[in-house]
Order: sequence, then structure tokens, then C-alpha cells
Amino acid sequence: MPNGIFKELSNINCVEAITLGGSRANKVYDENSDYDIYVYYNAPIDIEIRKKILYQYCNVVEIGNHFWEYEDNCILNNGIAIDIIYRNLYDFCKDIENVVIHYQTANAYTTCMWHNLIHSNIIYDKNGLLKKAVKKFNIPYPQQLKKAIIQRQLKLMDTALPAYKTQIEKAIKRNDIVSINHRVTEFLASYFDFIFAVNEKTHTGEKRLIELCKKNCTILPQNFEQNLNLLFSHMYDTEKQFQVIDDINRIIVYAKQIVTIS
Repeated sequence: MPNGIFKELSNINCVEAITLGGSRANKVYDENSDYDIYVYYNAPIDIEIRKKILYQYCNVVEIGNHFWEYEDNCILNNGIAIDIIYRNLYDFCKDIENVVIHYQTANAYTTCMWHNLIHSNIIYDKNGLLKKAVKKFNIPYPQQLKKAIIQRQLKLMDTALPAYKTQIEKAIKRNDIVSINHRVTEFLASYFDFIFAVNEKTHTGEKRLIELCKKNCTILPQNFEQNLNLLFSHMYDTEKQFQVIDDINRIIVYAKQIVTIS
């Protein structure tokens, strides 16, 4: 545990809370797992202060990357990667409220931030605000949110004019392997968002999805893993690529079946 970094960050006046998330928080990590650290602030933390702290404990430091969230990405002196993500506490809680209370959906990963909040380990919480947020949002899965996610993802996967199914069919007819890969990836992101919603589970993120669904979701489409493996085996085989359309349609049919029993 990078306790020295935790201690020094907690001494910064504008830092409200620090949490450990990801696989290391849930004790399912391996030798390749990094540290996911979330720093919640009430005002931005000066870059020079962050540099001064991180160069003491890390031999590789990238400050202020903003490819996904705003973060510092580093390699600790022991060789383990550490990602320090900085979040405005008020804005973060507002975004979760929009999902959990106001049922705002997304094209994928709808409940990921909610999951991150309630499943991270609190390392530091100066005024108890993060613990208060966890208590507020640690509630049963809202039925209106479940319904909204299911409806959105079924449209995206299947019935809307720009549905992924239609886009995948066009990509296969063009023999456009990059587009096939991209559209199938988006289709699957929608599909897993759908599965977590059907099971009233918060979305765990992009890693180990098949494994986690088998472990935590009691309602899964028929031949869940088998159908995904068939899809993957056909995607890059030029002689069998046309079968991807059948694979997608089969996945959709079985997905619709579990809506009626959820």
C-alpha cells in the first residue's frame, strides 16, 4: 500500500477524501494489478505540490493526464503502477445522483461510478462527506433506473434505426474489419450494461466481465459464455465472418428472453 502518498495527500487542505478502488480494494488483484486511487477535492490541487509528493515515491511520473478522468499516472519505486484520479467531490456526487435518483442512462457503463463509490475503500475522509455520500447512495437498485437502462440498451443493440446490429451488418458487407471490431465492441458494452441492469447489479467496469457476470448475476442469457466465444471466433475469420450477424441476432434473442423473467 502506498501509505506515504496517502498521508501526504491527506495533508493538503483542499483534499476532502481519498479512496482505494479497483481490484486492490476488492482483493481480486494479481501481480499485474495497479493501484487505483481516488482523491476528492473541494478545489483543484496545485500541480507542483503533486509533483513534489509523487517524485518521492515514484520513478516514472506523468502529471495531469486527461484521457479519461483527470489523473496522474505513475510507476512506484517497487515497479507497481499507480493511477491517482482527481475528482471534485460535489460534481462527482451530482453525477451519481443523476443516475441513481433521476434515472439518467448512458450508452454503456451507466452505473460504474455508482459502483465505484460504494465499493471503494475509504482511506481518508476529513469531514465525513464521502461516507455520507456512500450512505445516501447505498440503496436498493431503483426499478425505474433498471427499466430505463434495459429500454435504452435494447434500442441500441437492436431496434433503433442506428442500432449496433445494423451497423455491424453494414460493416461485414463492406468487409471493414476495423469497423466490425469497433461496432461489436460498442454492442458488447451495451449488452453488459443491460445484463447488470437486469440483475439489479451496479456495473463493475470493463475488466473480467464474463467472469464477474457468471459469478454475480443469477439471470444470464441462454448459452451466455458460449455465444460470446462463438462471436469472437468468427469476427476475425474471413471465411466465417458472415456468421457474426447470426451470432449477434442470437445474443439479442436470448437477451430479450431474460427481460421477461427478471
